[in-house]
Amino acid sequence: MTPLSNYLEDIIRQFRQYKELVGKALAQIGDEDLFRQIDDESNSISIIMKHLAGNMRSRWTDFLISDGEKPDRDRDSEFIMDSSDTRESIMRAWDAGWERLFGTLESLGPEDLDKIILIRNEPHTIMQAINRNLTHCAYHAGQIVFIARHFRGSQWKSLSVPKGKSREFNEMKRRKSGLDDPMLR
Repeated sequence: MTPLSNYLEDIIRQFRQYKELVGKALAQIGDEDLFRQIDDESNSISIIMKHLAGNMRSRWTDFLISDGEKPDRDRDSEFIMDSSDTRESIMRAWDAGWERLFGTLESLGPEDLDKIILIRNEPHTIMQAINRNLTHCAYHAGQIVFIARHFRGSQWKSLSVPKGKSREFNEMKRRKSGLDDPMLR
């Protein structure tokens, strides 16, 4: 396996981790919290998801042959809720965006990574475009988790290592890996 093949596998794994992280946060909130804003200037979780879905649809459709900012994308509308926006419609768009992203990434080979594509008429190598989108998804995934955690308060179930539990977590990971070498402690 080449380093570039490893890169593609790792990138797909990282995108899946962010999708899963958001899924775990969403499982802890109801519709009210999905559509609620922290304040008038903040985006709700549903708005962030709508925006990411629109971004993924635009970026990953005809990825190798057309500009990543599609002429039919109305980015500004992604930040406005309308009467047709429900949890189900947001989830459908969200899942469709991820399906497009994973379908495209899984179709790429190491030989594609140096090719040039455009995003808003700016040239990017495939690797640059992938990294750009990964950081965009990570940024918004963090926002979603933060907002969900804020709304759940003390009812929140940690999605990573709970506060004050690092030592226990590391021990569990060591036992699970079969590496019980004292030097690793």
